[in-house]
Amino acid sequence: MRRREVVSLLAAMGAGLPGFARGEARLPRIGLLGSQPLQPIRSFKAKLSALGHVEGGNLAFAEKWAQGRDDRYPALAAELAALPADVVVAWGTPAALAAKRASTSIPTVFVAGDAVNTGVVSNLARPEANVTGVIAINVQLEEKRLDLLKEVVPNLRRVAVLANSLNPLNTINLETTHRVARDLALAIEVFEVRSSAEIGAALQRLIESRPDAALLASDILLLSNRKQIAETMAAHRIPAIYPFREYRDSGGFIIYGANISVLFERAAEYVDRILKGAKPGSLPVQQATAFELIVNLKAAAGLGLRVPSAVQVRADEVIE
Repeated sequence: MRRREVVSLLAAMGAGLPGFARGEARLPRIGLLGSQPLQPIRSFKAKLSALGHVEGGNLAFAEKWAQGRDDRYPALAAELAALPADVVVAWGTPAALAAKRASTSIPTVFVAGDAVNTGVVSNLARPEANVTGVIAINVQLEEKRLDLLKEVVPNLRRVAVLANSLNPLNTINLETTHRVARDLALAIEVFEVRSSAEIGAALQRLIESRPDAALLASDILLLSNRKQIAETMAAHRIPAIYPFREYRDSGGFIIYGANISVLFERAAEYVDRILKGAKPGSLPVQQATAFELIVNLKAAAGLGLRVPSAVQVRADEVIE
């Protein structure tokens, strides 16, 4: 058989293989950008699989994790853009902003905080051309968290806030926290970090300030260090309120916020639609509509506190 005939035969055999006729052999690639691959990422993958997008079957993932260093996001986002990823999924405001800046064409789906005021999108109903997603907070959250602290901590006067100075969302939330604190006659002291490496020193300064309670900012860098943070608060008997249910398994005292795993399932639905041809700009940014309250009575006992029954009956979950 002559060489030309062999080439023709191979072409005929390959024409029926997936991607061959398109001149593209690879699977659609989803880029994941965040601090660490925590439970919400597993929920995202499970939802995608339920929608028919199976890792290693008809879908591939390219995962880029900053590992507690938000300054790495621009470079990691650029790596995903260079692959290129077919869709980028970004967890947290710093990751979402980095993904947006890395490409104006690759569809990006985020799970983050205040997407408009942080500049991720300009309009929730009509997001920018290649960016859409799900937001996990509303403007009343910080107020409700401080209200909860007042209910569960007698004679509350001074509240320490642990925040990430590189997260634009934290800057916005701190403005709300200071405003609400004035109305509640509370003094706020902020302790900021820029990476996981700075958390230990920030916690030491927080402890030395002897606050009546602490509030943890809605931030993925802090969440990635939840065990260290929650255990430090418990060891020094500082009542703290946390924003995500993932703090539950680290012994967090009070948790109030959106269930991020549920939001990632909604993000998976958007990725499914984008893979089927939908344009991100036609998909309005969704907002969390349900917020869960988790009360840890075991942690309360360790803090020497009694959680009022009025708070317990409102809780979605009470840990005995």
